[in-house]
Amino acid sequence: MFRMVRHCILDALQQYIDVCDLNVDIDTEIAVEPPHCKNHGDLYTNAAMVFAKKLKKPPKEIANIICEHLLKIPEITEASIANPGFINIRVNTDTWKLKIGEIIRLGCDYSYTNIYQGTTVNVEFVSANPTGPLHTGHARNAVLGSVIANLLEKVGYIVTREFYINDLGSQIKSLAKSVYLRYQENFGITVPDSTFTDDMYCGEYIRDITAALAEIHHDAFIGKDEAEWLRPFCEFSIARMMDGIKNDLAIVGVTMDLYTSEASLHARGMMDRALTKLMENGDVYGGVLPRPKGISNDEEWEELPQTLFNSTKYGDDVDRVIQKSDGTWTYFAGDLAYHLDKIERGYQRLVTILGADHNGYIKRLLAAVNAMSHGKVQFDVRLYQLVNFLENGVPVRMSKRSGNFITLRDVVDRVGKDITRYMMISRHHDVMIDFDFAKVVECTIDNPLFYVQYAYARICSVFRHYESVFGKVDEAELAICDTACITDELEMELVKALAYWPEQVKAAAIALESHRIPKHLQDIAHNFHALWNKGKTNAELRFIDRNDKESTKARLALLLATKFVIEDGFKIIGVTPMQEMR
Repeated sequence: MFRMVRHCILDALQQYIDVCDLNVDIDTEIAVEPPHCKNHGDLYTNAAMVFAKKLKKPPKEIANIICEHLLKIPEITEASIANPGFINIRVNTDTWKLKIGEIIRLGCDYSYTNIYQGTTVNVEFVSANPTGPLHTGHARNAVLGSVIANLLEKVGYIVTREFYINDLGSQIKSLAKSVYLRYQENFGITVPDSTFTDDMYCGEYIRDITAALAEIHHDAFIGKDEAEWLRPFCEFSIARMMDGIKNDLAIVGVTMDLYTSEASLHARGMMDRALTKLMENGDVYGGVLPRPKGISNDEEWEELPQTLFNSTKYGDDVDRVIQKSDGTWTYFAGDLAYHLDKIERGYQRLVTILGADHNGYIKRLLAAVNAMSHGKVQFDVRLYQLVNFLENGVPVRMSKRSGNFITLRDVVDRVGKDITRYMMISRHHDVMIDFDFAKVVECTIDNPLFYVQYAYARICSVFRHYESVFGKVDEAELAICDTACITDELEMELVKALAYWPEQVKAAAIALESHRIPKHLQDIAHNFHALWNKGKTNAELRFIDRNDKESTKARLALLLATKFVIEDGFKIIGVTPMQEMR
């Protein structure tokens, strides 16, 4: 229906352009969507306003041309104009009801729209430093990234899910030094807490690493110089932390296709390769950056020539240092190397999920990818806000085991994978989430996941009831059954909500906005529960009528379509549907 309406609109505009002999391109995005208010109709479009300026005509005049064409479509019963040029469209009920059989035949493929036809995309998410367990910020990143990856597959992308391991730099040395201090305790050496500097790690997980080290190497490193133990302690600690991170991701239902090590990029000379690439483009020069903000003229400031990337050429605020005056690489050089590696692997699109504290990195990353791919690789960054954890409105205390934060495992152990995943994408990624441990497990309609799970469980109970009366359900028979009896307003609202599903999935994938999926599932659940409750007082709307098998099959077909859409939504989110609520 959406495609048909969109095609009709563009065809109407093209005919007008041809008649008027205008040089106007119609390859422009127009909205064809469900209206916010159902009283306005079944669909609306902004096409007249989008093209009014191009065609140099008032929006209402363009809208009249479009409406004339829309009304030639047998399925459309009404096309009316609203200020300042919106077009509201109504579709006949039989057209909507055809979607019931289509959903039953296609199942979870109903929402698949192969609009990107095998385009390759790399979705990088989590990418936590391997210096501690995953915390709640990583939890939102992990779920958000995995759901976005699932959505991109729904619109035809070939997706690689990737984790970037920051296994170089001062934080890794600090981890190894922290481990070495605790390692000594295994052999009776007292290490005061004051020995740990601010950049070290004090969580209980450090003792787990040292216990494993001591079991393997015994006291071989006691009393040795740092040069002897630093590298093996770094490698062992990173390996153990990554094992823990992978296990933490697994318990929240996240599996990566690829783990890429920063150290491996360095060993392969990718920093030099990135620098050479930018030099070939003429995007590198030697120079001195302006005095940083916050440093006054009275303070000591040494102006040294450095190797700079001309990132302002690509929209950045300032040029960026790649290599310092002493020849050492900057952190940004690692970013250049990693993104060049992804470009050279042939991805046509890159998507990265970062915390809101990385906002300052976006322009330089966009500039880098644009420069190194010659503008051929699309690059999108999504920032997410943090999660506030509460217990009946009171902030939850930090985890002692982690040292200074609540871990992802703490959350999943407390409420389970499904609730964790659902809540992490329940709101727009740019909005902070209040995660109240007491509230998210309540079995009430105010709990969004319970509300949808309850709808699914109720549908399953209807099928069990049907089988006890009429025998096994024949899905193929339901797909072609007569749905003439489905006429009630609430029934049609549910049918339309199901029909809108592929468009909602597509819109969520294009916008990289995973919260649209639980939102629409809640709309479907709301329509179903309303119909269920109405059937309690109106016998004609009950799903099962022992004396009328044909109407029973029609309503069961509607429920089966609803069941399939909820299952599809849960699959995208990574939630397990429940046939019974206990």
